[in-house]
Amino acid sequence: MATPEDFLEGKVVLIDKPLTWSSFQAVNKVKWALKKHLGLKKLKVGHAGTLDPLATGLLIICTGKFTKRIMELQGMPKEYTGTIMLGSTTPSFDLETEVNATFPTEHITEELIHETVKQFLGEIDQQPPVFSAIKKDGKRLYEHARAGEEVEIAFRKTTIYEFEITRIALPEVDFRVVCSKGTYIRSLANDFGKALNSGAHLTILRRTKIGEFDVANAISPQDFEDGVSA
Repeated sequence: MATPEDFLEGKVVLIDKPLTWSSFQAVNKVKWALKKHLGLKKLKVGHAGTLDPLATGLLIICTGKFTKRIMELQGMPKEYTGTIMLGSTTPSFDLETEVNATFPTEHITEELIHETVKQFLGEIDQQPPVFSAIKKDGKRLYEHARAGEEVEIAFRKTTIYEFEITRIALPEVDFRVVCSKGTYIRSLANDFGKALNSGAHLTILRRTKIGEFDVANAISPQDFEDGVSA
């Protein structure tokens, strides 16, 4: 088992973030466990890339001197799997908000789905969701959205390296995506719905890889605490 000195020198901890947990909660759980069980009161702990509360999967947490590597880790390509619901949209592009519009899906075939995926490969312009943590005019976008304020959101360039459809059971479509830093999979789902001349929103999202780090090697926050308290 790692010693207090190991965590101070720097460790990369792979956490499988549970559903509904914020990334901040997961970091706090790790920090609290290290403080309680190893007596590390003044230890730097941070994560290399946020996951939405409604997403599960890989969260890289760095301790001690390794917090200097966070920027480098954040820049690595990420892999996600999940499910897109066709035929309806939500303001948040996922299940955080209720369905606000429905669209026809009768025209959507498996062939059309596989053909449409190709439009999103390579460098694309993407508009982040209004329900996101990006700051505009000193406030986070989701704060503007919850206050009912209209905000103009600039498009950003992002890169989709791989976009694979793994299951079609209309109106549900499962996918695997490998993308660059700053990609919003919720926005990808919304744009995919538009490209199909319909609508869509994200219902399941799991981050499976960041660079060479794999969620298969990650543990739950509770398992981490159990490990350091043993």
